[in-house]
Amino acid sequence: MLTIDLNRLALTPGQLCLDIGCGEGRHSLAAYAFEGVYALGLDLSTRDLATASSRIVDMQAHYPKGEIGFGVGDATRLPIADERVDVVIASEILEHIPDYLQVLQEAMRVLKPGGQLCISVPRQWPEWVCWQLSEGYRTSPGGHIRIFDATHLRREVERFGFLYGGRGSAHALHVPYWWLKCLFWGRASEPWILRAYHQFLVWDLMRRPWLTRAIDALLNPFMGKSVVMYFSKPAAGESGL
Repeated sequence: MLTIDLNRLALTPGQLCLDIGCGEGRHSLAAYAFEGVYALGLDLSTRDLATASSRIVDMQAHYPKGEIGFGVGDATRLPIADERVDVVIASEILEHIPDYLQVLQEAMRVLKPGGQLCISVPRQWPEWVCWQLSEGYRTSPGGHIRIFDATHLRREVERFGFLYGGRGSAHALHVPYWWLKCLFWGRASEPWILRAYHQFLVWDLMRRPWLTRAIDALLNPFMGKSVVMYFSKPAAGESGL
């Protein structure tokens, strides 16, 4: 289940794609599927990194030409030298990090001139509904500590000198699931409606029928759970200020 549209990045052999806050590695592994791409996923959760690493073997059977690795790393203090990275992905992490502006600064530092930054955050109004339905959703360890206004976030990213390259959205069909999840938050056992909707999402992910894909695409512009924004670091002669 990808949030960032990697096809939009036009990844080429030899490029380094850095997935910060990679979790279980969905975007890192997807980047590895591009021929000759070097994918690196960093996260603070050793459990998630172990899961991500366990999936490499399956990927290597189909995509053996690139390289991929996972390691512990703090998005606010990246263990990478200046201007070494071609693409930075920060998907669904800024809402968890107190000093998220430092993440943007680090992305600017490690990216090569002309490199790309891809950010996704929860859409404002569906996220607000989740906050109203459940305090535990935002106060549990690792929960969301802020709600982003996408327009304001874009301006903050641009203040660091990034050039805006466009916007998208994803996962509209997941919004009702999270509303139900918040509504029944903290229950010892999940109600049948929540289990049924989760099974529907898994079925949709695996089968990808045209009808649900069409509905998701139709709803995404105003109801997609994730807002995705694409930026680039100015190349020589360009200015993002």
